[in-house]
Amino acid sequence: MEPLAPGMRRTGKVMRRMPGASVANATLEQIERNSGAGAPELFASILMGTRPRGVATEDRTVSGVPVRIYTPAGTAAARPLVVYFHGGGFVFGDLRGGDWMCGTVAKGLDAIVVSADYRLAPKHPFPAGVDDCYSVLKWAVENAKELGADASRLGVMGESAGGNLAAVVALMARDEHGPRIRHQALLYPVTGLDDSESRRANADAFILTSADMKRFDELYAGDRGDWRVSPVRAKSFADLPPALIAVAGHDPLHDDGIAYADALRAAGVDVRVVDYPAMPHGFMNFPRFARDAKPAIATVIAAQRAALG
Repeated sequence: MEPLAPGMRRTGKVMRRMPGASVANATLEQIERNSGAGAPELFASILMGTRPRGVATEDRTVSGVPVRIYTPAGTAAARPLVVYFHGGGFVFGDLRGGDWMCGTVAKGLDAIVVSADYRLAPKHPFPAGVDDCYSVLKWAVENAKELGADASRLGVMGESAGGNLAAVVALMARDEHGPRIRHQALLYPVTGLDDSESRRANADAFILTSADMKRFDELYAGDRGDWRVSPVRAKSFADLPPALIAVAGHDPLHDDGIAYADALRAAGVDVRVVDYPAMPHGFMNFPRFARDAKPAIATVIAAQRAALG
């Protein structure tokens, strides 16, 4: 295995010393208090970056779900539409955490990006998050013209838990004859493997440990047999949109992404896997410290451009 990149090793050590860093060791009261609580702006800006200049944001509430809409500067014909779902183990995360990633995609792709602040466990366990994400997807498509977007050039994007939700939403849209998604960008997604070599090898990794994953599973959904919890268990992967799946070498979820890519490919879906062997889970959230964060988001944008025009 390639060594963990020094910038992420230092970042991981700092994060491991922060109060409440491990969900596995937190009480239910601590988790509920921190669920959905945003980091202080200065800290968030340093750690997770900020949206680039030339991208405006607007916050709304749609179907009871807060969303943030990213619009690039300038005038353009109807732009591609990307709906984004943040990570955080289905327990943590908020709109602020996606500012750098969503803003960078909006500017680089010249697209409208809609980020969903779906309900979080343990207060709102499965399927609340799934329902919220699908509702936001449908709202974005129905209101694409007002947003300045072209609903026929639709992509979904998510990282970690959000990658799970993006995959699930794509399956739901196919099964329910919903919005026609033309691309899915799944960034180190959790897809529902029971066990894997990467889960064992990276059990005590920085950012995400096996103990954390077990606790996230317990808080979100006790039954992992439902494909909407574990999309790798879906009965069919045929007729799904092309996918870019990014995985990281020091991530317990590395093999989750690989297994999902294999399932899609076996069903005839066009899949590209990009592997970052020196990175930990969640590295794209740390553009100032992860050497591969900016190249990785550029790869995502290139794949979206090829699929969405």
